[in-house]
Amino acid sequence: MSQIEIKVPTVGESITEVTIGSWVKKDGESVKRDEVICSLDSDKASFEVVSEADGVLRIKAQEGDVLPIGGLICVIEASAADPAPTPAANTPVVAAAPTAPVAAKVVEMKVPTVGESVTEVTIANWNKKDGDVVQLDEVLCELESDKATFELPAEAAGTLRIVAEAGATLAIGSIICRIEVGGVASQPVAHAPVETPAAASATSISGYASGHPSPAAAKILSEKGISASDVFGSGVGGRITKEDAEKAQVQAAATPAPAPKAAPAAPAAPKTADPRGQRRVKMTSLRKTIARRLVAVKNETAMLTTFNEVDMKPVMDLRAKYKDKFKEKHGVGLGFMSFFTKACAIALQEFPVVNSFIDGEEVVYNDYSDISIAVSTDRGLVVPVVRNAEKMTFAEIEKEIIRLAGLARDNKLTIDQMQGGTFTITNGGIFGSMLSTPIINAPQSAILGMHNIVERPVVVNGEIVVRPIMYVALSYDHRTIDGRDSVSFLVRVKQILEDPTRLLLEV
Repeated sequence: MSQIEIKVPTVGESITEVTIGSWVKKDGESVKRDEVICSLDSDKASFEVVSEADGVLRIKAQEGDVLPIGGLICVIEASAADPAPTPAANTPVVAAAPTAPVAAKVVEMKVPTVGESVTEVTIANWNKKDGDVVQLDEVLCELESDKATFELPAEAAGTLRIVAEAGATLAIGSIICRIEVGGVASQPVAHAPVETPAAASATSISGYASGHPSPAAAKILSEKGISASDVFGSGVGGRITKEDAEKAQVQAAATPAPAPKAAPAAPAAPKTADPRGQRRVKMTSLRKTIARRLVAVKNETAMLTTFNEVDMKPVMDLRAKYKDKFKEKHGVGLGFMSFFTKACAIALQEFPVVNSFIDGEEVVYNDYSDISIAVSTDRGLVVPVVRNAEKMTFAEIEKEIIRLAGLARDNKLTIDQMQGGTFTITNGGIFGSMLSTPIINAPQSAILGMHNIVERPVVVNGEIVVRPIMYVALSYDHRTIDGRDSVSFLVRVKQILEDPTRLLLEV
């Protein structure tokens, strides 16, 4: 009998330890090769550990234990030859029949490297099902990172074997699925007994992952207060999928148990239990990544915010006068964002320190203006980049913003389309924000925050008049940008917006 040690794998350059999340199998149980035996949690992702051979499981680390990379998780006692199982007394014996040849080759599909700063991805959804026949380059699933969504095509033609369910978060290089090439699965023999629905259900429930929900399913069940033990899992090995969790919630709400008729009872005593509730939902890896980066920016930069106000009447009058002709000629509307993008691009050329960033002990100055525009999507804010904005016309800026916003909302942005920005503009005004202090989009040194437009009384030429006013905020890294440059930059943006003919004359 040989023993195979299973240790904590290397799951990322910055990950030094993991926590045993949960054991799918128990100590002393028999396991099969590639069968999921436990899950591991790191500060970036959760991933599954599979058995490397057939044998008996001997657990060395318990749930909740923290192990370093290379630490011993368990041992598989693999025997040279396993005896054939003896049929039970009442089990019908089925005559053996030839089976079709099994797959001659297995292609492992792993999480690809999608960017220098991306260390993990989440499986958004599967386009194919486990056991489906797939063709070369056919899209199998969609993967999401904290920056973009991208498709995973098949690397070979064959039978798909899903390893990670939808909603699972995987580190770069982790196995997503396998493709069996060069053969077909065994077919049932002609004389096999017909399996009843009850037997099928029992067979599915008895799988190795029975009763264990996928991460997405666990979140849904936790939010709805449904126990995993009350849900039937239709996934591989009886695993509870996202669809199972959603159906369970609907059935629980739509199919109440009929109450038996009974004689009228005495009035029930008033309830004394506290009606207030409390829920705990584990943070997603995306939210943890965002939280970590925001805290890092606050801790690693000397961030400061300066404010000003802009009279938006000249811009609004110009838009009202030319918007129809502009759209007729260029095919796009004339929005506020193009005015701000163009104004910032001009101001960045005059104040290059605002367009710079710190790299070690050096300050890197950019002679171009690649402006990141914050776009709100169902997944949160993303920041696609309008490149060389200083050379673009209003129409070109509007078309590029519309194109990138459409890709963002369809989850089609690529990593390259969101990397390399030198300055960021965010518009909280579309949600009704009056004033805010936006956080810098590292490694950039500054970000401009737009807000809602409100009619306010202001003094113009000694008279009190009502004007549409917007408060603007510039958050900047004081390590690089001095107060004089930050204030002067914001004043320059204000001047350009309050006299938009400057944009045409470039003065």
